[in-house]
Amino acid sequence: MRVAYATGSRADYGIVRSFLTLLNMDESVELSLLVTGSHLEDKFGKSVDNIVADGLSIGFQAPLGINNTSNSNVIHSMSIALDLFGYHFEDNKYDLLIILGDRYEMMAVAIAAAMQRIPILHLHGGEATYGNYDEFMRHSITKMSTYHFANTETHRNRIIQMGEDPKRVFYMGALGAENCQKIEESHVEDAVKSLPHKRYYVIAFHPETLTGVSLEDQVNEIIRSINDLPDKEFVFMGTNADTGSDTIRNTWMEYAKRHDNIHYFENLNTDSYLYMVKNSVALVGNSSSGIIEAPSLGVCTVNIGHRQDGRVFGNSVFNVECQGNCIIDAMKKAAEFDSAKIQNPYYLPDTAKRYYEKTKELLNDPSDVIKHFWDIHF
Repeated sequence: MRVAYATGSRADYGIVRSFLTLLNMDESVELSLLVTGSHLEDKFGKSVDNIVADGLSIGFQAPLGINNTSNSNVIHSMSIALDLFGYHFEDNKYDLLIILGDRYEMMAVAIAAAMQRIPILHLHGGEATYGNYDEFMRHSITKMSTYHFANTETHRNRIIQMGEDPKRVFYMGALGAENCQKIEESHVEDAVKSLPHKRYYVIAFHPETLTGVSLEDQVNEIIRSINDLPDKEFVFMGTNADTGSDTIRNTWMEYAKRHDNIHYFENLNTDSYLYMVKNSVALVGNSSSGIIEAPSLGVCTVNIGHRQDGRVFGNSVFNVECQGNCIIDAMKKAAEFDSAKIQNPYYLPDTAKRYYEKTKELLNDPSDVIKHFWDIHF
């Protein structure tokens, strides 16, 4: 059975790696990775190298030459992805295509696959993130997909509310929440291991692409909060490929060059990133990893602004406006929070195994890609 996983960034690949490893070990499954997006860009750390290091088979590479300086340029990248994957799926008929989430390049991949009648298994559907354009792309991918693995019961119900047959929608938990329990320290980079445990904050911040707020103002407020904590160390992570993200990246890189207590990583493998967050004081920014993974690492999150508005939050997530004094107060509260009380609403035990077994079940008893709208009668 031919199975493909389409991946556009280090973030989505890191989440599913354990699940893909189980599929790859199955002799009845021929697994191929379809690689695109920031994976193939030097500016974003060329994280395709992480896939190669894991020994998984790359069946197709679709470079997009990402220019994220404007929405029109991002739309152009989507058009390139649609064109390249349209031709690829014309010549390669997979039994199942797996897609995670809501990225703009994944939207193009989903359109191409659906047009070519390739069944899609969609992961992380039903979520809400009102502050960025991932919101409507995620729901659009849901409507093109044949099957759905939701990470909370709330999200499963939301997918059904969008007209998807409950028999094709499964509450499975979040892979990322389980990954935190399986960190391979032998894979952790030396530069990460050398960071002073529990003396640094990790900063992972991305653009809000729908709210219209000034990205420059947000970046300046974060810098202001850091300047007020000179006795702490900070680790900046390279940002994603959303519109305007170069503003964040360039600021972080220049700031790190001028301050001894600042570290910068453009790209890290999954184990290195999780190890780094686990040994930090807190995760600060607006990354989904602060919502889904950090609680399983016993670390609090200072969630800034509105990018993640609409998500299900655990008790260790402190939501604040992007104002320096608010950020500082929340960082101090996070540092004092009792980690033993942290709860993660996204965690289920044996998640990767659940994903693998259900995927095999779907492959062995496939459904027609033609779907009927599931009406809810009020």
